[in-house]
Amino acid sequence: MSRSTASMGSGSRSSRRTLEFGRTYVVKPKGRHQATIVWLHGLGDNGSSWSQVLESLPLPNIKWICPTAPTRPVAMLGGFPSTAWFDVGEISEDGPDDFEGLDASAAHIANFLSTEPASIKLGIGGFSMGAATALYSATCFAQGRYGNGIPYPVNLRAIVGLSGWLPGARTLRNKIEGSHEAARRAASLPILICHGDSDEVVDCNFGEKSANYLCSAGFRYLTFKTYDGLGHYTVPREMDEVCSWLNGWLGLA
Repeated sequence: MSRSTASMGSGSRSSRRTLEFGRTYVVKPKGRHQATIVWLHGLGDNGSSWSQVLESLPLPNIKWICPTAPTRPVAMLGGFPSTAWFDVGEISEDGPDDFEGLDASAAHIANFLSTEPASIKLGIGGFSMGAATALYSATCFAQGRYGNGIPYPVNLRAIVGLSGWLPGARTLRNKIEGSHEAARRAASLPILICHGDSDEVVDCNFGEKSANYLCSAGFRYLTFKTYDGLGHYTVPREMDEVCSWLNGWLGLA
C-alpha cells in the first residue's frame, strides 16, 4: 500500500489541512518497459477499478500507476466526503477552480513519475475528474511550475483525457504566451481528448471548449474525438483509440 500526504495550505495556518492519498495500484508491463503512465480515476472511484481495465489493454510495454485520490468534502456533493483529486462545486466554464487541491494532486502524480528510469517515456491519463487533473498537469508541465509557483519536475510525453475538462482554462493562454520556454513545451506535448456527445455529467461542449483553449494556448498536437451516443463512461472503441494513439505517439514496439 502506498500512501502519502499533501499539505493544502493557503498560507493561513488555520486554513491549512492535510489530506491523505489512498492506495496505489500498479500494473507492471508484460513486455519491455518503455513507458510509465499514471492513470487517474473519476470522482468517488479508486485506483483499483481502472487498474483492472488497463491490465486488459494490448499495451504490454506500459507500466500503469493507478493512485487513489484523498477522501475530502466535495462541494458539488453538498459537502459529502468522497475520493476526489480536488474540490469542485459545479462542472462548468464559470465554476471556481480549487488550485490548491489541483496542485497537491499534480505533485502527487509527478512524484510517482520522477522516480522512473531516465529512458522511460512518461505520461498521465484519466477519466472525468481524473482527466481534468491530467490536463491541468499538462499546463503545469508547459509552464514549468505548478499554480503555486513551485517548479514542475518531470518531462511529460503524452496526456490522455476521457470525459473531462480543463481547470483554469480561461487564463491559460496568457500564462503560456508570455514565455518562449512554456510555448516550446506546450508545442511538444501530444494530448488526446475523448468525449461522448451524450455525456450527462460533463457536457461534451465543455470538453470541446477545453480542447480549444489548449489549442489556442499552443498545444498543437491535440486530438479531440467525440463518440455518438456515449454517456459518462468508456466503451471498447474509445479504449482502442487510446491504445493506437499511445502506440503511435510513444513509439512503442
